[in-house]
Amino acid sequence: MKQFLLLLLLGFTLISNASDYNVLNYGAKADGITKDTKAVQAAIDACTKNGGGNVIIPAGKTVVIGTIYLKDFVTLYIENGAVLLGSPDIEDYTTDTHKNTYKNEPHMDRCLIFAREAKSFAIKGLGTIDANGHPKYFTKEKGGRPMMMRFLNCSNIQLKEVTLLNPAAWTSAWLYCDQIVVDGIKIISRVNNNGDGLDFDGCTNVRVANSSFDTSDDSICLQTSRPDKPCKNIVITNCVFTSKWAAMRIGLASRGNFESITVSNCTFHDIQDSGLKIQMNEGGEMKNMIFSNIVMKNVPRPIFLTFCQQRAGVDTPETMFPMKAMHSFSFNHMIIDNRELDKNSVIFLTGMPKNYITDIQLNNIQMTVAGGGTQVDSDKKDIKEFTLETLDGWWPEFSKVGTLPASGVYARHIDGLYINNFQLTTISDDKRKPIVLDDVLNFDLKSIFLNRKKIISKEIKQH
Repeated sequence: MKQFLLLLLLGFTLISNASDYNVLNYGAKADGITKDTKAVQAAIDACTKNGGGNVIIPAGKTVVIGTIYLKDFVTLYIENGAVLLGSPDIEDYTTDTHKNTYKNEPHMDRCLIFAREAKSFAIKGLGTIDANGHPKYFTKEKGGRPMMMRFLNCSNIQLKEVTLLNPAAWTSAWLYCDQIVVDGIKIISRVNNNGDGLDFDGCTNVRVANSSFDTSDDSICLQTSRPDKPCKNIVITNCVFTSKWAAMRIGLASRGNFESITVSNCTFHDIQDSGLKIQMNEGGEMKNMIFSNIVMKNVPRPIFLTFCQQRAGVDTPETMFPMKAMHSFSFNHMIIDNRELDKNSVIFLTGMPKNYITDIQLNNIQMTVAGGGTQVDSDKKDIKEFTLETLDGWWPEFSKVGTLPASGVYARHIDGLYINNFQLTTISDDKRKPIVLDDVLNFDLKSIFLNRKKIISKEIKQH
């Protein structure tokens, strides 16, 4: 009887492990030196051929790879204590992994992990993917800087619990994918340039939660490089951001539409450029976005909205598209603490003459700034528009404009601006008005406070 039970238990064990494909069983040395690309790919191929399962990177091992290809029904499972390490040799990264969609950046075309038209695959586990993207290995001059991951025309993807380190360029590019779940990951991408975190291009039904980002470029990007591929139905929640550039950028590459996007319950700290950077450039329509329950500390442009024209994508025609529409944004329940920064820490909202951003709400916002604006700053009138001449081939960045004549909110070319319960505190004296409206139509401002005192209409400058 005991022997029967033992055999039965052994049978159950074999059945339960039948869908696990340990890379050691496919020839991987896993010594941190030997390149195990072929072994890992063999395990992936066997897994998908047999209907799916887990390709195991075992605990305590470091597996070195060049480009690998994920496929249907495969979960790349990186066990706690395991490291999947990128090869330091550019020759180990193949050239059939699509391309970077931004202009002037073909040196970022290659990648470490790639999937094309795959369905129902995942990367999971408490282990680490270290792309090993240090400048001593990867620069433009040395042959390129591979991205860590690129997924093209894929569906039903999960990225959970892993730590993603040291990409030579972006951590990930998701192109025209549907049904994406990212949960509980950590990204640290500071060792090289352009270290974006998650870039969703023309993706739909995306949920990002419970994750942290420490990046040398935009932590999360939403973009549309194709006019027929919108970016919509996006939820981002319970995340922490710190970045050398922006925490979130929506737009820039913007040939297609953006809609139905929510960001909630997030903290942003020590951002070099902007917190929420929302930019419509290439002819699409952007609408219906809510940002709520957000805390920011040391984030220069907490909200930076621009509506203009500029070519961003490598496949975008040289002729500029007509400006279509940018409307319906709501920013609610935000605490912004920029007392440690300089005077250039303003909420900046700007359309173009006769091309207005419409219907913006700012509700229940506490904002603390250093102050220090001079009378010269307050009287400034020659604030550049984001014309093609001003941009000179580059993006609509704050540096093109410089110090603004407001200490709290500067809004220009807006139709429908509604501010309710906005509290601004300046640590030192600031000669600028707290709110400046320049060509703003149909606005309503209620319960506006400067240093805890309610301000009256003459303390709001209008042009």
